[in-house]
Amino acid sequence: MHIEPGVVGIAKIGLSYATATGTMAIFTKLALDNIRENSIFSFTMKTLISMILTFTFFEIFPHLPVGVSEVHLILGSTLFLIFGLAPAGAGLALGLLFQSLFFAPTDLAQYGINVTTLLAPLLALSYVAKTVITKNTSYTELKYSQVLKLSLAYQAGIVTWVAFWAFYGQGFTAENLVAVTSFGISYMSVIVIEPLISLATLTFAKNYKQSILNSRLIERKVYA
Repeated sequence: MHIEPGVVGIAKIGLSYATATGTMAIFTKLALDNIRENSIFSFTMKTLISMILTFTFFEIFPHLPVGVSEVHLILGSTLFLIFGLAPAGAGLALGLLFQSLFFAPTDLAQYGINVTTLLAPLLALSYVAKTVITKNTSYTELKYSQVLKLSLAYQAGIVTWVAFWAFYGQGFTAENLVAVTSFGISYMSVIVIEPLISLATLTFAKNYKQSILNSRLIERKVYA
């Protein structure tokens, strides 16, 4: 979902600074709440693991330029389920920043665009989760259909934001429409894989409940 350099020109890129600032402010509040509810150690460790995984998704896993952006296997809903909203968001933002600073410096100018594209759908996902998952339901008991809805919500959010930035930057030309459509079709293929990874991860957590709980490295709602 890395927007290609130049899709949003310098004259328009200021909007991304505003959206990124607003989104990061919300996640800062969520992080402080998470620290108060758990501990700074728990939040830091979950964030660190999320960051490492995010960097792996971006830089090590296969990724392919398609249309106006790149198709990555970003397991946003999996990170949300395992680590919680605030640590997952912090991990995504830091993993993206680390990759941009040390491996893809040409993406730094688009950091505001890319971080908004990652985090805004995560916020939407948290609201979808409240409607899909019944209160006090353990995440380890989720069904494939529920996990699929969460994955679809997150990936659709990313595609929507990429489309927004592309049309905002380049307008509604026929060429741009084709580029956005090709990216959207390719990117939504991720939802075929992500629910299976989420379920496999939750199954692992279910089988090793006690040792994982003692480490405080995952979201408590995994076990509700």
